[in-house]
Amino acid sequence: MPVRTRAAERYARAVAAALAAVACLLLAANAGPTDSARAPAPTQEIAPPAEELASSDG
Repeated sequence: MPVRTRAAERYARAVAAALAAVACLLLAANAGPTDSARAPAPTQEIAPPAEELASSDG
């Protein structure tokens, strides 16, 4: 028959397992490709080019 563990030991093991799981999840989340960090941001035109503004006068 196995020896019964104390409640404090069970809680300590549970906390240690939770910390290990969080560490593994953080490492897995940060293990992406490194090229995506240096990818250029998509360009977006906010105003029309100056040529279109000049031709719209008349």
